[in-house]
Amino acid sequence: MSYAPGVQDDGTQAPGPLADRAALERCGEAVRARLTADPTAYRLPTDQAEIFAFGEFLSPAECERMIGLVDATAQPSIVYDEPRQSDFRTSYSGDVDRDDPFVRMIERRIDDLLGLEASWGEAIQGQRYHPGQQFMAHYDWFWTRAAYWPAEAARGGQRAWTAMAYLNDVEEGGQTQFTRLGLSVAPQRGALLVWNNATPDGAPNFATMHAALPVVRGVKYVITKWYRTRKWG
Repeated sequence: MSYAPGVQDDGTQAPGPLADRAALERCGEAVRARLTADPTAYRLPTDQAEIFAFGEFLSPAECERMIGLVDATAQPSIVYDEPRQSDFRTSYSGDVDRDDPFVRMIERRIDDLLGLEASWGEAIQGQRYHPGQQFMAHYDWFWTRAAYWPAEAARGGQRAWTAMAYLNDVEEGGQTQFTRLGLSVAPQRGALLVWNNATPDGAPNFATMHAALPVVRGVKYVITKWYRTRKWG
């Protein structure tokens, strides 16, 4: 079963006792240095968050193959905050089979790009959005005062980095919008978007609030892989 936190907040309330701060700081520093030195990386124009984009990370053939895997596993999406479920996240999603050699190859490429331990990565989650479907503004990092936190702390800790690849172009709508930064990224087949969910000093970054805007025309396919601060599972 797959989850995303699905939390909205106005930024005035702290997320509770800070989790994994030293690990988040170390992880952020290592990945930041790696991506900054990568000539294929484009850093989005903001100093409030670390967001990088890579064009043509996946080939058209790889995108098509992954779309098939997403379709085979997609179920109505759920979130941690169940009372928000009806309209907060209305897509279809599911974890693709990480034992599939093709999936393992894609995971290794993302691991290598970020320089992170493979064991820290959650399974790749595929998401499909039909017209009108969306994922409202949320964070990927976990609220440590939430009821779900003890279980997540035991199976890998806080989420450090997010990697999300677009599997197709969308006729209209479906942008990834960083709502506090005034930045919006349109789906582009094969492109990879990665961001640090923490600030450089390891605190949860409120500026990473983001939304999957409603698809207007067409269907949107993406895959997402989250990395923790230690071994996941």
